[in-house]
Amino acid sequence: MGHDRLNELMHRGTEFLGCELAIMAGAMSWVSERSLVSAISNAGGFGVIACGAMTPELLDTEIAETKARTAKPFGVNLITMHPQLSELIDVCTKHGVGHIVLAGGLPPGSAIERIKASGAKLMAFAPALSLAKKLMRSNVDALVIEGMEAGGHIGPVSTTVLAQEILPHVAKDIPVFVAGGIGRGEAIAAYLEMGAVGVQIGTRFVCANESIAHPNFKKAFIRASARDAVLSVQIDPRLPVIPVRALKNKETERFAAKQREIAGQLDGGELEMAEAQLQIEHYWAGALRRAVIDGDVETGSVMAGQSVGMVKQEEPVADILRELADEAAAALESRG
Repeated sequence: MGHDRLNELMHRGTEFLGCELAIMAGAMSWVSERSLVSAISNAGGFGVIACGAMTPELLDTEIAETKARTAKPFGVNLITMHPQLSELIDVCTKHGVGHIVLAGGLPPGSAIERIKASGAKLMAFAPALSLAKKLMRSNVDALVIEGMEAGGHIGPVSTTVLAQEILPHVAKDIPVFVAGGIGRGEAIAAYLEMGAVGVQIGTRFVCANESIAHPNFKKAFIRASARDAVLSVQIDPRLPVIPVRALKNKETERFAAKQREIAGQLDGGELEMAEAQLQIEHYWAGALRRAVIDGDVETGSVMAGQSVGMVKQEEPVADILRELADEAAAALESRG
């Protein structure tokens, strides 16, 4: 009974994504690669490759390797400020990627046109109702609303507030996926009942058996509580830095020093604003790699959402998805 209701509420989402469960995997740099992405898609969810700072050549290889591991649909997340965005879109088109997720700001019109022309379904992040409506006018195919409880780069508003602000106004017109702080099926059920067609979850998948994250990185997640996942601080108001949520460590202080260094270069005319922001992005990519791949969880960036407190053990992707679906179905059944 509960699972029937779950399938009914997720129908638009599963139809849109082409999978069994409308649970998208959040795109986490260095973590959301071929192994985890293919495992999530093979288990009935929807894996998403995190392109991040990859070159077109690296993305080409990553997509090919993912396709070698799954025949199920998966998507690719691209960052709008990437200097080679057009080339990355071309790589996705070459491989026939069916879903492209644009993140990191309002997507340029040229990128939207290029993706739409490729035949891929375009998804974008809407951090406010006004932006959701703007994206809809730009003909995006689906929206992701992600609250500040999420890990990595985030906006300033909580998931519950965003859902209340956006879902009643757009959910009937366009598929909407909710993200940020979702760690249990009961929350999935609640957002589906509010009008979402599915959810996006990242943090819960970091400690999957199929995740290539270093054992130290996984141990940090399993030991952490929600309050350990803190926001980075913006040091200089002239330097727009998208806040990042990660487990508190020495890296938190190092990032403050890096901001001061880059702000000084801006003052001295050594950097343009766009280059300054790119340097910040490259800094995060390097700090995240140190933690995820090398296992340096002290001076690397351990990006994690506040749902990290619900990550209790390392387990297979299939078990995580099954547990989330069973919890959501039970919650729906209890409400009749």
